[in-house]
Amino acid sequence: MENGNSIAMNEQELLAIIQGGESSKVQFKERLPHLDTLAHELIAFSNSQGGIILFGINDKTGKLNGLSFAEIQQLNQQLVNTASQKVYPPVYLITETIPVQGNNIVVVTVNEGGDKPYKDSNGTIYVKNGADKRKVTSNDEIARLLQSRKSLYADESLINGSSINDIDLDQFNSFILRKYKKSIEDLNIDVEKILANLDLCKNDLLNLTCLLLFSKKRHLLRPQFSIQCVSIDGPKIENTFIDSEGIIDGTIPIVFQRTMDFIDRNMKKVPETTGFNSPTKWEIPYEVFEELIVNALVHRDYYISSTIKVIIYSNRVEIISPGKLPNSLTIENIKNGVSIARNPILLSTAQFILPYKGLGTGIIRSYNLYPEIIMENDIVNNQFKVVIKRKT
Repeated sequence: MENGNSIAMNEQELLAIIQGGESSKVQFKERLPHLDTLAHELIAFSNSQGGIILFGINDKTGKLNGLSFAEIQQLNQQLVNTASQKVYPPVYLITETIPVQGNNIVVVTVNEGGDKPYKDSNGTIYVKNGADKRKVTSNDEIARLLQSRKSLYADESLINGSSINDIDLDQFNSFILRKYKKSIEDLNIDVEKILANLDLCKNDLLNLTCLLLFSKKRHLLRPQFSIQCVSIDGPKIENTFIDSEGIIDGTIPIVFQRTMDFIDRNMKKVPETTGFNSPTKWEIPYEVFEELIVNALVHRDYYISSTIKVIIYSNRVEIISPGKLPNSLTIENIKNGVSIARNPILLSTAQFILPYKGLGTGIIRSYNLYPEIIMENDIVNNQFKVVIKRKT
């Protein structure tokens, strides 16, 4: 194995591995174990440094006991099912069958995972402990697993077809003024250098954060990374549409403002006081939507090609974001102010552009302003929904 991937081994190389015995990166299985046990092995390797499982070898003696053709077929099917249905999030395996002294040995490569911690259906986390495995129960160790993730964040991925020439210089200069209290001209650094220093571009390609916040071509290159709004005359989606907004063009600041404008024209206004000329306010506080819309734009899963949906029904408002909660984050965690940055570059940049308070306080603030909020982490449909009840 090399660089976390499987490379074809010959008989002599595999024999040398077998003679070395089991280790933190090599596991022997004579035949397919119980699928829950297999899932725990896959989880432990994925949460550690990866490794290989060799099927057709006695784990007590190291004696070869190769698999038949039918056994190999069954094993491959069960591996796929276990990796995709009993490990959360799913892991990807590489398998190959190698003849060794007349025995068919199946080599299963499990790479170190990029979305740690991996768990079983009960939420139990395993890591390798020498040739064995153990459960993880310490919060500190779970935190280290989160910190050790090696996946590419969606917000730092480079966008083909983008260019520094697409930057809206007025918006970018406004951001620079807020962040550094100086204009681009005062800094006396060219725009390309500033973008590179802020991890917003590379080799004239904008990353996703830069595209979303500053590019005049955001709606052309990533139209799905926006918001769609609809207002419905009734409590069901099949009721009559009374107002709708297609996929909103523009950068995130523009998308945010146009979404708030849509909500404004579809939100009932109530008097602030009992006086005849009392000013009005939204039936649900403006600040609640401000927090929740910003939260959706900053924390949605940008690996999913779908828009955020804002649906205003007669009895509720739904904000539906692509992507379930990341890793071990739960609704209770969120209510207690815990947050995990799914898009760290976007988060650190957008705080100078959007009305983002940060520090995990947005949801808490929304609940304090308006307790009639329900959050749903929809794992099956891979989305996160916030439902705000209206006072009918």
